[in-house]
Amino acid sequence: MSIKFFDMFAGIGGFRSGLEAIGGFECVGYCEIDKYAKQAYESIYDTGGELYFDDARKIVPEQLPDFDLLVGGFPCQSFSIAGARKGFSDTRGTLFFEIARIAAVKKPKYLFLENVPGLLNHDEGKTFETILRTLDGLGYDVCWQVLNSKNFGVPQSRNRVFIIGYLRGQCAGEVLSFTQTSGKALIQRKANAR
Repeated sequence: MSIKFFDMFAGIGGFRSGLEAIGGFECVGYCEIDKYAKQAYESIYDTGGELYFDDARKIVPEQLPDFDLLVGGFPCQSFSIAGARKGFSDTRGTLFFEIARIAAVKKPKYLFLENVPGLLNHDEGKTFETILRTLDGLGYDVCWQVLNSKNFGVPQSRNRVFIIGYLRGQCAGEVLSFTQTSGKALIQRKANAR
């Protein structure tokens, strides 16, 4: 039995590559607005029979098949220290709420998200607090950790915050307890933020 997942803001399939490498996952659909990234995604993966959406805002959650896991690297330009850091004032910054909109209806057991570490301190932490409160309101407990790809055999230094959301009562034990990192990673856990 495989775990069904939906791939939001798929890019060329970073999440999917990892899930397929460990096995036991089945993609039911993907969303990517960039036509060149979509072409690459479709040349790398067998997407036959999967739903495709070019714009997250056009997805009607009630028309999606059921899935257990929603993955996505929601656009980070609005939170990155390399950008203007307009946050939710930038249209790209609001796309996190498309994930929340779908999760509110489909209630996947797990969310697996990533973004730039600047998301954590954007607007003095208020942006990330809004994300946490939104997920909490949907019934998800959340943990997050900043990891650098260079600590996992990738020939690139790329810090990212990974966020795991799980429906209350669906997860027992520790999540994101990576001991093979340099020990400098930020680890947080937030349950019942109300």
